[in-house]
Amino acid sequence: MLTNTMKNVLGTVGLIAALSATAFAQSGQRQTSSRPERSAIDVTAKGSVDQTVAGLKKMVADNGMMVMGEINQGKVLSMTGLKLQSETFFVGNPNVGKQLFSEEPGAGLVVPVRINVYADKQGRTHVRYVPPSSQLQEFGNDKVNQIAQMLDEKLEKLMSMATQ
Repeated sequence: MLTNTMKNVLGTVGLIAALSATAFAQSGQRQTSSRPERSAIDVTAKGSVDQTVAGLKKMVADNGMMVMGEINQGKVLSMTGLKLQSETFFVGNPNVGKQLFSEEPGAGLVVPVRINVYADKQGRTHVRYVPPSSQLQEFGNDKVNQIAQMLDEKLEKLMSMATQ
């Protein structure tokens, strides 16, 4: 028998799945842009998922940012019988956020930046994120684009540290 909490979690997982399916279905209907698209960055890390998450969190703090939220997808999805290691955390800096939101209140769609750490079927640990510039460019604001480029550089630095 499912508890109310489990029903709520499963309902949320179902809603996320439905929204993802809708977004995927609509992705073929999008107009193409003349701007170059940057796909997600995927870096293979040296340690386990837990070691990589712990290391990234430390690096985030050491580089003037903070973890603003976390989701352990592996734990949530284990209720459905799926076994995987996958954790996502949201990284940002309130001062940078203030600059972005002052220029473009809709920046909350992109920041804080979402970083996913997961183990693939072969057991390798990956760190994956979408460069903020690829999404923030949609606002067409030069100041936002400058901040986005700075965020891209910070994330690239973190990823190079994660692979050492």
